[in-house]
Amino acid sequence: MSGKLAKAKNFKKSKPGTYLSIGTTLFGAVSVVKQAKKAKGEHDTLQLIDAVVSAAAIATGVALLVRELRRLNDDDVLAG
Repeated sequence: MSGKLAKAKNFKKSKPGTYLSIGTTLFGAVSVVKQAKKAKGEHDTLQLIDAVVSAAAIATGVALLVRELRRLNDDDVLAG
């Protein structure tokens, strides 16, 4: 494993940073919803598929961030 990758893996995220990441990820969902509405209105199947895949990526990203947030909360309980 490279030095940078090892440092990144061992880097502990902060709660505010994780909340900010969740917020910005969810903000991206707004554009995906607009894209889906536009694609549906124009009957553009390819753009609609792109919007669905993007929405799935956003949902997965938020789930990963929520898991990280829970881990940070668990660490706080154990540290106290």
